[in-house]
Amino acid sequence: MPEPPPFSPTVALLTVGRVWEASFNQALKPLGLTTRKYGLLGHVRGTPGISFSELARRSRITVQSAHSAVAAFVRAGLVDDGTAHAGSASSLRVTAEGEALLARAAEVVSRLDAEFAERHPELTEALRVQMARVVSGPD
Repeated sequence: MPEPPPFSPTVALLTVGRVWEASFNQALKPLGLTTRKYGLLGHVRGTPGISFSELARRSRITVQSAHSAVAAFVRAGLVDDGTAHAGSASSLRVTAEGEALLARAAEVVSRLDAEFAERHPELTEALRVQMARVVSGPD
């Protein structure tokens, strides 16, 4: 039997991330959201008036993809683009319906977080400590 490869934190985090993202997408599905849509809608809420270019940069997608996603949000009544006409800059804002959807999604996130923390308290605390270090910057 061959020896297992050496432990790789990179591969481990990518694997765990994929598993968690699949669970997250499954939990968001009844709300009509995916991880990407949730992130896009969150960026629009977090930065009222955000431009398509900035939304695309923050989401690491193309401007064309941002336009398509926002058009779907507008059709669904989740986002308002009060200045949407050719040649003018857009000013995106989440509507009351979008806020309500994000609130329901936040409940999903809280439930998933609680389930994870219950099953993996040590890992949860280690992630909390590491993220605090990352956010606070270099020592």
